[in-house]
Amino acid sequence: MTLPVHTLPYRTLDRQWDVLVAGGGTAGAMAGIAAARSGASVLVIEAFGSLGGTGTNAWVTPLMRNVSGGQNLNRGLTDELKARLIARGDGGVDRGGNDNWFNPEGMKVVLEQMLLESGGEALYHTHVVAPVMDGQNIRSLVIHNKGGLQALPARVVIDSTGDADVAVAAGAGFHGGDSDGIHQAMSLRFTLAGIDTARLCDFLRARGQGQESPDFMHFWMVWGKGSTLEGLFRQGVDAGLLQERDGDYFQGFSVPGRPGEISFNCPRIRADLNDGANPWHLTGAQIDGREAIDRLTAFCRAFLTGCESAFVGTYAPMVGVRETRRIVGDYTLTLEDILDCRTFPDSICRNHYPVDIHSPRGAKLIHEREGSAPYFAPDAFHEIPYRAILPQQLRNVLVPGRAASSSFEAQSAIRVQQNCHTMGEAAGIAAAWAAREWGGDVRAVDVAALQAEMRARGGYV
Repeated sequence: MTLPVHTLPYRTLDRQWDVLVAGGGTAGAMAGIAAARSGASVLVIEAFGSLGGTGTNAWVTPLMRNVSGGQNLNRGLTDELKARLIARGDGGVDRGGNDNWFNPEGMKVVLEQMLLESGGEALYHTHVVAPVMDGQNIRSLVIHNKGGLQALPARVVIDSTGDADVAVAAGAGFHGGDSDGIHQAMSLRFTLAGIDTARLCDFLRARGQGQESPDFMHFWMVWGKGSTLEGLFRQGVDAGLLQERDGDYFQGFSVPGRPGEISFNCPRIRADLNDGANPWHLTGAQIDGREAIDRLTAFCRAFLTGCESAFVGTYAPMVGVRETRRIVGDYTLTLEDILDCRTFPDSICRNHYPVDIHSPRGAKLIHEREGSAPYFAPDAFHEIPYRAILPQQLRNVLVPGRAASSSFEAQSAIRVQQNCHTMGEAAGIAAAWAAREWGGDVRAVDVAALQAEMRARGGYV
């Protein structure tokens, strides 16, 4: 039986932007800011009501450290973001010099201010439906919001959806998951408020998990990894408060500007729900995650001193997705590139974050920080080339962030927020130049000049 094809009408706006950014998340917000500061007319299209994505709506805080020889590798706009957060009381620096602590609610405000002050525009509560193609070029994006279906024309498109939604719809090749198509585990972040953090801090110290102060706390438990909290988790399982899988990954952090509140990097979502590009998996993840949060809240109240009166302060409105689609780009970064500290003439980002695979099966956590490869030296790093954000078969599209061209293992190292910031900043500058000087051709951009411009803006490339 052949079903009839229905074409929905849409109207084309009588404006054209130099750069459309699809997704105002971790890479997209920075891309929009960078493009606007490069003189381009920019519109950032975002499904939620704020910028920041993983760092704000998925509540992934703090930023993971990315240092080599004691120096932060992600600078430029990342430095500005941190400084602004600290200035408003929504960021912090601990005694070890870690400046990655932040309040996601404050980050929403700061990113929005940075975009608008730069001359960029945002369009919230809007979804991209489809690209309108002209050969290898995207000429406009059909979007849907309360205004109905509309086409927004642009010279260059930055796909920072995190899942390469636009690039794939435009015909770009992609890979997803490991060799069996299984993706990294997803998580649903939450916070507990009403905590006596001074008592919790003392409790954790007495348990052998050293803490700097109630303002800078980090504690964890993973089955079989030697955590001093493992015995308490086993009691929680035996008491029926927890399921066995609730101990696969548990991690808590303090949050600047939110006294008495702890942000949790958990629960890990059920193993069969691992594809963040599948709406049914995402829906199941929200449901499964909230059920697990109820269990973890009951456990914390019963077993962690200082948490007796704790209550849920935040359920992240967005699932924490680590990996879905990865484009087939002009260059594909590999695990060997990382371990051998490979550098590239068209480098746009340096990384020293480890291979960090949260598997929903088998070995539940692969987080490698020690070994004989060059990458394990304290002053080592590898580079990410500009070619890794250029999808094959498309002329005016860039894909920065966790969907950049990489193997499954390599993606697990480059996917963290600060690398996405830097890739986004590079993409934004390149998109502005391509739109205004090269008719949208992102491969015509002078990468040496791009690197020089990033350095002039404080970048470390």
